[in-house]
Amino acid sequence: MTNPLRRYLPVLDWGRSYDRTTLTSDLVAAVIVTIMLIPQSLAYALLAGLPPEAGIYASILPIILYAIFGTSRALAVGPVAVVSLMTATAIGEIAQAGTMGYAAAALTLAFLSGLFLVALGVFRLGFLANFLSHPVIAGFITASGILIATSQLKHILGIPAGGHTLIEMLASLARHLPQAHAVTLVIGVAATAFLFWVRRGLKPALIRAGLAPRAADVAQKAGPVAAVVLTTLAVWLLGLQDRGVAIVGTVPRALPPLTMPPLGADTIRALVVPAILISVIGFVESISVAQTLAAKRRQKIDPDQELIGLGAANLGAAFTGGYPVTGGFSRSVVNFDAGAETPAAGAFTALGLALAAVALTPLIHFLPKATLAATIIVAVLGLVDFGILRKTWAFNRADFAAVAVTILLTLGAGVEAGVSAGVIISLFLHLRKTARPHVAEVGLVPGTQHFRNIHRHCVRTDPSLVTLRVDESLYFVNARFLEDLVLERIANCPQIRNVVLMCSAVNEVDYSALESLEALNHRLQELGIGLHLSEVKGPVTDRLRKSAFLDQLNGRVFLSQFDAWKDLVGGADAPGHQAAGL
Repeated sequence: MTNPLRRYLPVLDWGRSYDRTTLTSDLVAAVIVTIMLIPQSLAYALLAGLPPEAGIYASILPIILYAIFGTSRALAVGPVAVVSLMTATAIGEIAQAGTMGYAAAALTLAFLSGLFLVALGVFRLGFLANFLSHPVIAGFITASGILIATSQLKHILGIPAGGHTLIEMLASLARHLPQAHAVTLVIGVAATAFLFWVRRGLKPALIRAGLAPRAADVAQKAGPVAAVVLTTLAVWLLGLQDRGVAIVGTVPRALPPLTMPPLGADTIRALVVPAILISVIGFVESISVAQTLAAKRRQKIDPDQELIGLGAANLGAAFTGGYPVTGGFSRSVVNFDAGAETPAAGAFTALGLALAAVALTPLIHFLPKATLAATIIVAVLGLVDFGILRKTWAFNRADFAAVAVTILLTLGAGVEAGVSAGVIISLFLHLRKTARPHVAEVGLVPGTQHFRNIHRHCVRTDPSLVTLRVDESLYFVNARFLEDLVLERIANCPQIRNVVLMCSAVNEVDYSALESLEALNHRLQELGIGLHLSEVKGPVTDRLRKSAFLDQLNGRVFLSQFDAWKDLVGGADAPGHQAAGL
């Protein structure tokens, strides 16, 4: 029973060796992350169109549940910008922001997302997320960052703008620009400038002033808190709320409530697809961060268990007044750099946030929404990476097209259209690459037993023999392509007596490919041409032995391509084939 329990409850693994030194490291990291997370949670709830306390509620029980079920020692779970934007987009289709129905729909969205993630983890389907390519994810996050930053300009300007696409947002901002509130604009611009300076200039300035690097780092992480404190004091002391500055207002002074997500058929139908998209995007973002940080300490991440951990976190959010969560990049890096040794650091962070929810919420009554908007803008602009367009253009034009289409659709048609297009494009690129795999005609490199592409190297060939190296597994998508390629190659070449399929890169052969090989074998046999296989991997051979193909093969199966060459050519010298170009 021990191994299954440790597989589903990683806390039983790292908890056995927990000591005082680890406790100290986790506590220090928790203090730093808590300081960072308080304004961030409030801001992301604003982005999702929810009351500010929803951001804090989504950062308490979800973090604790992830600490129990997750495998990353440094991942910090909670509200993130992209998922908050996707939440607002999904819920905005069925409820009005600020209503009870809107907040209830957020609970349902978190519940469905958690259920989907747990199901994927239990059935070990984490590999499905690999079908969403990194360039497409990068393009989607870049476009989402632009949309998020643009959506927050209304709070900086103090105007009632709206819209779901970039064009709609810009048009709405332009229409309402004459109504911009001067005092709000001053607060928003000042907070944004201050936060940009904190991110880039505060730490070096403090170090030059003689402060220790670690202390300077902590001060930098506390920058958003300083912005919150200063602008809140300014509004309170100057009575700016009476002059039209929008403020957070009353925030309940309580621990997260016990909530029950509504599970009506209409609500589920409306939110199930957005929940799946949020789950996929959240998991891909989370697992990439977790694996990057784990690699730095030579630790292991179990993707399937991560699905369960993130699913449990989302279920926790659904029953405690939150909304969908995932692992955040910036706070996870801060958690890692602050010295977090185990997921217990997240649990201590949750306790700190619970304390803030009980004791500190009255202090943010006068917090201007412009400051929260500035916090969001500064955070998400770091996600914008147009360099991915330059890199993919130079490396692979198909990936460039995928990134460009994802960015344009996300900006022009909205978040759901963008991420849906990203999934479809990723699948299309995968099928496109495997449907027409690279197949090289190879010859013997003189003086060796190696075979290389006849168009790239000076090799020995024989007019009676064609050797094709298949660089992809054979399955229903590409089976006919290989058959047609072989038949096209031997057409009008009466001197060809043997065809060898070099299978060193073939890891799998499905039934459709088997039927295609059988048809090819029959066709070549009618033409008096032998069909041979070489360098077939053990699992593929085992699979082929379950059919009659090897018994009906009119040629042989060779252990190596050199053995095939010796047997079929007889070791006689053959004319050299000079490579063209390379």
